[in-house]
Amino acid sequence: MRTKPVPSVRNRYILAADLILIIISVLGSYALRLELTDSFFIYLPSAYWMIGAALIIKPAAYYFFGLYRRMWIYASTRELSLIVMAVATSSVLLSAVMISLAAMRAFIGFPRSVLVMDFFLTVALVGGTRFALRLLAENRVNQAIQNGVVPRQMQKVLIVGAGDAGALVVRELQKNPQLYQMPVGFLDDNPAKQHQTIYGVPVVGTLSDLSHILDVTHADQVVIAIPSAPGRVVRLVADVSRLKGVPFRTMPGIYELLGGKVNVSRLREVEISDLLRREPAHIHEELVGGTLGGKVVLVTGAGGSIGRELCRQIGRWGPSELILLGHGENSIFEALLELRENFPSLILRPVIADVRDRSRLEAVFHRLRPQIVFHAAAHKHVPLMEVNAEEAVTNNILGTLNVVEVCLQEDVDRLVMISTDKAIRPVNIMGATKRLAEMLILDAARRSGRAYSVVRFGNVLGSRGSVVPLFKRQIAIGGPVTITHPDMQRYFMTIPEAVHLVLQAASMGQGGETFVLNMGEQVRILDLAEDLIRLSGLEPGKDIEIVFTGIRPGEKISEDLWEEGDPRLETSHPDIFRLEGQCQDIVGQDLLNLVEELIRLSREGDPAAVITMLDEVVPCASIRSTPPLELTAID
Repeated sequence: MRTKPVPSVRNRYILAADLILIIISVLGSYALRLELTDSFFIYLPSAYWMIGAALIIKPAAYYFFGLYRRMWIYASTRELSLIVMAVATSSVLLSAVMISLAAMRAFIGFPRSVLVMDFFLTVALVGGTRFALRLLAENRVNQAIQNGVVPRQMQKVLIVGAGDAGALVVRELQKNPQLYQMPVGFLDDNPAKQHQTIYGVPVVGTLSDLSHILDVTHADQVVIAIPSAPGRVVRLVADVSRLKGVPFRTMPGIYELLGGKVNVSRLREVEISDLLRREPAHIHEELVGGTLGGKVVLVTGAGGSIGRELCRQIGRWGPSELILLGHGENSIFEALLELRENFPSLILRPVIADVRDRSRLEAVFHRLRPQIVFHAAAHKHVPLMEVNAEEAVTNNILGTLNVVEVCLQEDVDRLVMISTDKAIRPVNIMGATKRLAEMLILDAARRSGRAYSVVRFGNVLGSRGSVVPLFKRQIAIGGPVTITHPDMQRYFMTIPEAVHLVLQAASMGQGGETFVLNMGEQVRILDLAEDLIRLSGLEPGKDIEIVFTGIRPGEKISEDLWEEGDPRLETSHPDIFRLEGQCQDIVGQDLLNLVEELIRLSREGDPAAVITMLDEVVPCASIRSTPPLELTAID
């Protein structure tokens, strides 16, 4: 049986009810004051006058305070205070009218105390009527369940976490019967919460009881209502839920909640990023806010996954202007629409430009005068760059050179380049070009003394061209999921987490540093693939085949974030390390001559010469030992 949604009550019906309640309130006040004695009938003419005045004054006051423009099934304490103010205002006006009429001898006196009684009765009747609509909406489904009339599609929901987020989930489910989800219990490890109830839903055990509670409650779904849940908690829930065949969802993580409110509509399917075996990184907000607040900030590659997230998070810190520079007009347009919606008061400057166009960059920087620049524009797809070496050089190296020189020319205070772990001992063209781009930034900082720095991190989950979207596409078509080697492992971060730490590192840079983010332990790509297959409701090896394509010559089983021998220094932030004076970097005129020669070879269309030169000059590079990468495998 399907439970019908509570129909909305038209305002004209509420107005009609108010008119009746006004009459009842006045007569009730007289009856309470005079107890239906002879005095009641003596003063009855004044009651008629009071009813007439109240029928005019009170509806007008209610309308003025908006009591006929609200959805009362969502009434809260705010609406209650509004009702009290509306009734108090109408009572003051009514009292003035009645006292004036008594002074003009329109009737033979009246008991003044009925005005006070009328106020309290009106609050009770008007407020009670409206809040009854909310109670009706909330109790409709619950009453049906108690009577045994449960919709066939009603799902029982078990909630992990009995804190504010868990209470919010329960409240939203109770207020929205059309979701057809019924909370049946909480799990929480806090001993003080055991055997307590929240909104009528009991805390039935701890997280270790999950398997048993699923059997007892026959829950159809598990919701992890702990926005900052560590990976071990999510993994435990995921493993138990998978064994029991019960789907599970989680509240968004802390980075995804920035600038927004948590509510049940934002519950999402568990992403593979939730299962990383480490705690999320945190940010020192005062330092970041002091760096970005009131500044003109420019982001290159603002339409990309990292660039767009940079813009989202920069917008929170109140820059005076945010300049979105990118080559793809569609991606910049989409980023602009999103930022305008989220930050309506922020001045946004969309700029369509290619970082390889020096004169265009000069014109943009001279006109808009950015003070802080985040350089995220780059070609990053490893297999594609292996067969497009010239593009990798012109975009990653020439583009960076142009950004650096224009920043120096226009006196930009702070420049931060986003780099990659593939720049260390590179075995591919993308990594080698990013290492040379790092050298350009650090050399400019050395020459100018300005706060130009590099932030280096590993694979970013969910970014365009990354492993998770590829695996999802392969799973969607029925497999197989392709992996080069069962022991292949990489560092992983989510996009918001990586950008969070980029902003933190940018605020600490004094010039010439390479900041390395603490990405925890490396994760086997095989484990990620198996988890993602299971989260899709399938079994690896049974529903989706995993194929190992074989490790390629020169390919690394794991990545590094710094060279052996380079000093790694701690910073004021526990998740950020600083590298200084990387011993094998090329500097000064030698670096500029090298870059000029690489650009010349790229423009002449000589990829073999480009690869040879990169292999020879980039520290510890072994590009030539790696054959062309196949697009069917992920490294």
